[in-house]
Amino acid sequence: MLTFGTDGVRGVAFDELSEEYVFNLGRVAAQVLGINTVVVGRDTRESGQRLLTALSSGFVAGGASVQSLGVVPTPLVAFVAAQKQCAGAVVTASHNPYSDNGVKIFAVGGVKLSDEQQDSISNSMALQPMGTLLAEVPQLEQPTDSYLEHLASLFTPKALSGVRVVLDCANGAMSDVAPYAFARLGAEVIAIHCEPDGKNINAECGAAHTDALSEAVRLHQADMGLAFDGDGDRVIACDHAGNVVDGDHLLALAATDLRDRKQLRNNTVAVTVMTNAGFHRAMKEQKISVVTTAVGDRNILVALDKDDLVLGGEQSGHIIYRNHATTGDGALAGLMLLDLVRRKGVPLQQLARDAMTSLPQVLINVKVERIEKDLTKLFASEIAAAEKQLQGVGRVLLRASGTEPLVRVMVEAQYEETAGKVAQALADSVILRLGQHR
Repeated sequence: MLTFGTDGVRGVAFDELSEEYVFNLGRVAAQVLGINTVVVGRDTRESGQRLLTALSSGFVAGGASVQSLGVVPTPLVAFVAAQKQCAGAVVTASHNPYSDNGVKIFAVGGVKLSDEQQDSISNSMALQPMGTLLAEVPQLEQPTDSYLEHLASLFTPKALSGVRVVLDCANGAMSDVAPYAFARLGAEVIAIHCEPDGKNINAECGAAHTDALSEAVRLHQADMGLAFDGDGDRVIACDHAGNVVDGDHLLALAATDLRDRKQLRNNTVAVTVMTNAGFHRAMKEQKISVVTTAVGDRNILVALDKDDLVLGGEQSGHIIYRNHATTGDGALAGLMLLDLVRRKGVPLQQLARDAMTSLPQVLINVKVERIEKDLTKLFASEIAAAEKQLQGVGRVLLRASGTEPLVRVMVEAQYEETAGKVAQALADSVILRLGQHR
């Protein structure tokens, strides 16, 4: 049976993630969390509507009332849940291919579930025959309006006038949202990959595939580009020359800008273990403190609330502005970036270069036949040998993916060649011990 990963549950649609499973997930979540009302949405995958119906029917079977927001980004669902002080859920597999799908659940107020809440749901899950499926899920009319108004209210009118930006919406849930959010503030928007057909979500586009964005930025001589993932809670940027600006750089820019404007509460930013060592060096130079968590924007959010912080994020592009959102929001982070660049009057390329210098980093994703719980302990001798080769500059990280059957091997080193050799040796060790999934 599927279990919660770093961001909800995820699997092959109608196989691992069956309608029966999704129905029961909704039923159990409603009962365990005591949900009275839940707003639900989905991304653009062809499996989404059937699974959304099953999930909604499960919520109703568990005693909750349901309203559908239709095809909308994950942060919009969280926003509406916060506004209505109810629970939320999204049928999405984020950056995964269209054949996968998943479910993200928000507790009352639009916040990610705690470990305890997820464990309670998992421990109560038992696949029972599906009850009656809803013939029609009640729809909330014009769900994007208040979200777009909220985004616009955070900036001065026409704050982005004179900025030409390419938006790659990944043929996903941001397709009918992000272009309007940026144009509303005066930006000249060139939108690409905004024609979802159920199968082209994330297909060689979006935050995980930025080549098309870089090419479009150069072609249209844009000031910069932004690429979202399938459900819109992540964003990756590129400068006018098409160079990728990852989440670490976006976070470094945001942290120093908020600090300079006296808005970085407790002078601290939250990041994950995947954050580049160059970020930590840059923050030390800027005298900004850093809190490090496990991977996942859910863990970032826990740290933000625990330590009363306002900014956190991941290298992958999850950026949380806690004063304005309860989860990662690609559109919000992108708007914040464009506003920052326009206020500074300096090209993104120079700003990103000045913000931090990344240590060469190599990431190898190894598909394995089985996942072991404590990879650090299992590969202790191999990790020690790898660290010795780095000669005190860099680091080694092995972790299991929370969303796919992968072991992620990450190595940072003074030189890219060293990082590549060390990472490949570790990847070979992983395959030898855990088997390679084909």
